[in-house]
Amino acid sequence: MITVQVTYTVKPAFVAKNKENIQRFLADFQKMDDSAFWYHISLMDDGVTFSHFSAYRDEKIQQEVLNVPSFKAFQQERDESGLNGSHAVKVLEFVGASSGKVMPGQPM
Repeated sequence: MITVQVTYTVKPAFVAKNKENIQRFLADFQKMDDSAFWYHISLMDDGVTFSHFSAYRDEKIQQEVLNVPSFKAFQQERDESGLNGSHAVKVLEFVGASSGKVMPGQPM
């Protein structure tokens, strides 16, 4: 199991466009095998900082997800919007989940 948290802060003028780009890649993710990964995005209370949390069954599905064209386009546009060094990636150790599942469709 691979779990990752990514946080970044965008300029206020880019928030709406970032949300639009997120919806685009999420629509593509929904066409994939959702038993192999889980992806969640939240906007923090400052209104400009996004947090993405993802969990992948293995490296193969992680690479498939990260290489979806709409996700790559999202990343490029996000990065070009001017993150001012706020982009942070953390690989996490999975400990447990309240639902009894690692991700939708994946029993622990």
